[in-house]
Amino acid sequence: MSEHPAPTIKVPNPPSGFKAIPWRLPIWLYRLKLGFLLGHRFLLLTHTGRVSGEPRNAVLEVIHYDAATGTHYVASGFGEKSQWYQNLIKTPEVTIQIGNRKIPVTAARLSPEEAERILRIYRQEHPKALRELSKILGYELDGTEENFLAFTRALPVIAFQRNS
Repeated sequence: MSEHPAPTIKVPNPPSGFKAIPWRLPIWLYRLKLGFLLGHRFLLLTHTGRVSGEPRNAVLEVIHYDAATGTHYVASGFGEKSQWYQNLIKTPEVTIQIGNRKIPVTAARLSPEEAERILRIYRQEHPKALRELSKILGYELDGTEENFLAFTRALPVIAFQRNS
């Protein structure tokens, strides 16, 4: 019996130019002190540009929050191509803002097994959000377990842990 090749997921390229504007608009909510409107499902990440050394911002969806440890988890929808993700690899000490509260944290990429676990929790708690967001980003999720596993392997999942 021959084995079927494992399904692959094509990671979309991050938007650039005018196409990036809708992705950047939520930053203005935080700048206008209205970040609380996005609730606890989103955070403002302030990170350091790996080339410029300048502060950079991105608004990211919190896919899971562990209240016991105070850890926020996010996934890079554009994989390792995301500028914010690449910046975190160089400088993992960052600040996140939830509502109007700023928290110094250290970013760490999860192992593939841990990323799968967190994304399964997200799928269980927010199935509609996962379906809609994956469509917006350009992922083709067919509902099979093999396809979901390939999806979890394509997305880096980052844990933001509070600094002591």
